[in-house]
Amino acid sequence: MKDTGVFAAVPEGPRERLMALGREVSFPAGTRIFEEGGRADRFWVIRAGGVNLDIHVPGRRAAVIETLGAGRMLGWSWLCPPHQWHLGAEANGTVQAWEFDAAEVLELCERDHELDHALLTYVVEVLGRRLRASRTRLLDLYGPYGSGSPG
Repeated sequence: MKDTGVFAAVPEGPRERLMALGREVSFPAGTRIFEEGGRADRFWVIRAGGVNLDIHVPGRRAAVIETLGAGRMLGWSWLCPPHQWHLGAEANGTVQAWEFDAAEVLELCERDHELDHALLTYVVEVLGRRLRASRTRLLDLYGPYGSGSPG
């Protein structure tokens, strides 16, 4: 297991306790993993493949905000009420991942403050990155002169 993404953010002991709750899953290319507004009761750490995060745009095709690869956490909405997905997610090829049940992880975090702190810190970083990516992508699509960020 590489120390990238969420695995780099969580120290070894808490990481082992977290991984004890994970189960291996896979998604074929084109699978909708979750839909914006759906119930967020789990998350994934991508082992291989890629996932496009998208946002619903009325009257248009969903806009891809970011593409996630190995080591990255897919889904953070399980952590914040009202526990509904803020984006949609689709496998852009075959995806292998570890899946985690949110209730089990939250229960572990109540007992393991080191894991709790590491996950919260990582999720806040993810939120910041996704907000910036969403802003840039939406400005590219709908702003009169794009985002102004280099290609």
